[in-house]
Amino acid sequence: MAIWKGVFPAVTTKMTQDSQLDIPALKSSIERLIENGVSGVIVLPMLGENASLNMQEREAVIRAAVETANGRVPVLSGLAETTLENAQKNAKAYQSFGASGLMVFPSLGYKTDPRETAEWYKGIASATSLPVMIYNNPIAYGVDVTVDVLKELIDTPEIVCIKEETGDIRRVTDMYIEFGDRFSIFCGVDDLIVESSALGVTGWVSGMTNVWPAECVKIFNLCAQEKFAEAREIYRIVTPSFHLDTHVKLVQYIKLAEHLVYGAPEWTRAPRLPLVGAEREYVEKTVKKAIDDLANYQG
Repeated sequence: MAIWKGVFPAVTTKMTQDSQLDIPALKSSIERLIENGVSGVIVLPMLGENASLNMQEREAVIRAAVETANGRVPVLSGLAETTLENAQKNAKAYQSFGASGLMVFPSLGYKTDPRETAEWYKGIASATSLPVMIYNNPIAYGVDVTVDVLKELIDTPEIVCIKEETGDIRRVTDMYIEFGDRFSIFCGVDDLIVESSALGVTGWVSGMTNVWPAECVKIFNLCAQEKFAEAREIYRIVTPSFHLDTHVKLVQYIKLAEHLVYGAPEWTRAPRLPLVGAEREYVEKTVKKAIDDLANYQG
């Protein structure tokens, strides 16, 4: 079974101004990520507007990513469904489209209790042979895959990785104490990556890597080498922008940041709308300051 490590950007789904898929822009952005050293890509995450796409569009995104990656890095797909039946069906479909792994959300239609949460992940893992990353974000989805829940999943070999996004930095150490190296543990919060790396995470699912892939890979690699003083220099430059990754409008914020940094389309699908007024000005000011400071960075 796969052992994932390194920086895995949660890839934004590029769209035209009339809300249609922009596959050439998507493929170009994935190529840019790979050229700048990421270790994998995750398409159709929440940041990729998974819930706003129909099945034909999801297939097009996965196939485009797999074609672009061409075996250089693994291509994971987000799996976000409301029922176990649909989740199992789509897990099989995504495997047939070429995905090499799944990042699985909790049920979006119901806040499962711990017993139900364990059964949800067991049921999905049983549907394919693909390795599974658990997307644990109780802040957004109200379901926490706790250490006790993970105890119920130890004997499910397809579950190999946890995207840790509780915001409680202590959880990383708690998981290592309980499970050793049974699961890969990925930081899922951009503005906790240095802190999480100090505690031993093996990977990072990152939104802002879409914007600054080389810099994010450098931060991660410096931390992996325990060169934390050097990592902090870059981290302090980009952390105000990293805070944008924790906002409810992270899709709009990160797409606008991509647009400002390298000209990618900022368009989203309704109900998300383009940023305007003071909110847009704040994001632009934050990102442009990081652009300027990175240009002057001597590291």
